[in-house]
Amino acid sequence: MEILLQLSAAMLGGLLMTRLAKRLQLPAVTAYLVAGVLLGPFCLGRIGLVFSTPETVESLDLISQVALGFIAFTIGNEFRLEQLRHMGRQAITVGILQAVITTVLVDIGLIVLHLIFPQVISVSSAITLGAIAAATAPAATLMVVRQYKAEGPLTKLLLLVVAIDDAVGLVLFAASFGIASALESGTISLKSVLLEPVLEIVLSLLLGSLAGLLLHLVEKYFHSGSKRLSLTISCVLFTVGASMLQFDVAGIHVSFSLLLVCMMAGTVFCNICDFSESLMERIEDWTAPLYVLFFVLSGAGLDLQILSNPMVLLIGAVYIVTRSAGKYLGAYESCALSKCSEEIKKYLGITLLPQAGVSLGMAMTAQHLQDGATIRSVVLFSVLIYELVGPALTKYALTAAGEIHAEGRTDARRRNRPVVLFHLGRHEDP
Repeated sequence: MEILLQLSAAMLGGLLMTRLAKRLQLPAVTAYLVAGVLLGPFCLGRIGLVFSTPETVESLDLISQVALGFIAFTIGNEFRLEQLRHMGRQAITVGILQAVITTVLVDIGLIVLHLIFPQVISVSSAITLGAIAAATAPAATLMVVRQYKAEGPLTKLLLLVVAIDDAVGLVLFAASFGIASALESGTISLKSVLLEPVLEIVLSLLLGSLAGLLLHLVEKYFHSGSKRLSLTISCVLFTVGASMLQFDVAGIHVSFSLLLVCMMAGTVFCNICDFSESLMERIEDWTAPLYVLFFVLSGAGLDLQILSNPMVLLIGAVYIVTRSAGKYLGAYESCALSKCSEEIKKYLGITLLPQAGVSLGMAMTAQHLQDGATIRSVVLFSVLIYELVGPALTKYALTAAGEIHAEGRTDARRRNRPVVLFHLGRHEDP
């Protein structure tokens, strides 16, 4: 009963907060996150309402994992072969370069901070935070694109880059974390720095490909839209569960990336199934309440106590400034190298600022370093800032690029693009 009441309060609170957000012209994602903070253990939870303890929020983590699975599956839909032929090279170039530039700038900024205040942060922590900075949260970006029906070259490239960004981030983190561990222990392991992260990416892509292929093979035996939808949901749930497997083989730790597995499943399915587009539209409607819960729970999980630690605020400020500069400059330079349009060069970096689940997972992995608690606190602080500000900045960038138009009363039910009327061989744009 308690869990059901919590979920009901979370969904209702998130939806009610969107009414205020709409008046302030803020994205719904921001409303959900703010509602989560208010319902969380550091606000209303203090008086025993809704989420009274952080453990209460953590007990509902399965909902967040499932939501991330559907988000990644949906992003996989963007990797259609026709679209990849058109802008695949640009997406790969931008996805890799902006992540690397961001990591380098954050590394430099935090190492300079270490040289000035050695007691504040160690070199190993600075290197680890630099790699974590590369990760971008796909969930907030996708929700803004969906809410405002954004459409255009910037939006298409953004969704591809966000997906590639996670794979690049995993490699950068594994290498940086391995170096950080070596600095503290005095020994370096090629297994942890190179072999295990590459193996995780390859196995995740293989598992996702297999899941997407199996889904297509089974879907052919069903002709009802509702049955196909149910089967797709079942497949994504299975894929999320399978991606949580971890085991050791000959001393090598084998694990999977939930985002990469589900993204690859969506990519394979959408490229070999001729009715995938209509099915994906139905999945969007089905998952809407799930995404509300995901973001409200994300907001409730933000630890406000870190704001009382001045050292965390100092490191966090350097981290946020250098990461933001890295994302913007990295995207701008890589877009210029890829010969993207001026609008994409100018605004893509702004849309890559949101940061959440992937970075928190990396911070959890880094906790056994000497300053592991500091790393986690800094990442939590940055997530708090980026998740509350990032969606609004994404909306601003897409609007400035001309890919989000003025909202109307029916914007949630219609495509955000002009309707062309044809009459007696003539057409006009109303």
